[in-house]
Amino acid sequence: MKALTWHGKRDVRVDTVPDPVLKDPDDVIVKVTSSGICGSDLHLYEVLGPFLSEGDILGHEPMGIVEEVGAAVTEVRAGDRVVIPFNVSCGVCHNCSQGLHSQCDTSRVREQGMGGALFGYTRLYGQVPGGQAEYLRVPFGNKLPIKVPEGPPDDRFVYLSDVLPTAWQAVEYAVVPPGGTVAVLGLGPIGDMACRIALHRGAERVFGVDLVPERLARARRRGVEVFDLAADHDVADTIRGLTDGRGPDAVIDAVGMEAHGAPVGKLAQQIAGLLPDTVAEKLMRKAGVDRLSALYTAIDLVRRGGTVSLSGVYGGMADPLPLLTMFDKQLQLRMGQANVHRWVGDILPLLGDDDPLGTEDFATHRVPLAEAPQAYERFQKKQDGTVKVLLRP
Repeated sequence: MKALTWHGKRDVRVDTVPDPVLKDPDDVIVKVTSSGICGSDLHLYEVLGPFLSEGDILGHEPMGIVEEVGAAVTEVRAGDRVVIPFNVSCGVCHNCSQGLHSQCDTSRVREQGMGGALFGYTRLYGQVPGGQAEYLRVPFGNKLPIKVPEGPPDDRFVYLSDVLPTAWQAVEYAVVPPGGTVAVLGLGPIGDMACRIALHRGAERVFGVDLVPERLARARRRGVEVFDLAADHDVADTIRGLTDGRGPDAVIDAVGMEAHGAPVGKLAQQIAGLLPDTVAEKLMRKAGVDRLSALYTAIDLVRRGGTVSLSGVYGGMADPLPLLTMFDKQLQLRMGQANVHRWVGDILPLLGDDDPLGTEDFATHRVPLAEAPQAYERFQKKQDGTVKVLLRP
């Protein structure tokens, strides 16, 4: 089959690789019909190379048609249309039963000291082959696949794999009070969708911050009050002025480790990129290598007693935090990989024909799998209005 594989920093290729096969009785083989490129895929493309091996298959936002099922699979059958969550979660362990599917005890990558495995996302998370491919082996076939109805286009459902539950959890963790205010830093796919969800769930005002004109315009069309970081260098003060000097009730950091305007973190990432992988891996495990300007802005901007919700991915193990400020402001801080199955019941009713979250026109680009390397480059460089890419194997 054809699959997108990692070969080095900013070097991804469509290769011919062996077809996946059933290994366990509850495995499922899915023929992929759509697969998204996620903002966190760019961390693999740019920063997290020390935790990848040449030939790793990328991608964690797939959906498709069940092709084959193992002997123990009873909940899906060949021909079913399914979305595959990016969490590799068993659905029955203690943590899964508590709604913490990203911390699945069964798939947890203990040798790396990490949580549950993820599709297509480094050996830190199990080095599980990903879904930017023609076929995908899916474990836990009775619990993991999400069955969706025939008829509507893939675009209506594919974001159940990651974008929708990640943005939903970001808003849930933000604890925006009824009629309250929330600022979203970063208007990539997760930030954009978090704005839509916050408005849908009753936030009175949603402030969106970015520096890419197309992203700002896109969010503005959905009723978000947008702020251009390139034009307003004190966005926190500007937004405080719109909230009686207090700041918003919550701030969602949807940027993560590659925030703009963080020269020290950028230098650390560049240094790590020049080192041999074994040395760089140790540096990233022990040092602060994230660009933290978005997080620092969130902590500065949020009102006293407010909540900061992190959905952007961070990778450093010793990043400095302004704990005095956080303690003095009495902030709540919530974060973590999204627990996809925890939120499916809340989100599925919103994917009907009225499509209140605008899923069907959410993608800016739809390209064949063969063009994935060029799509990664455009997405990383923020060219051609690229916000969300769907690959069609």
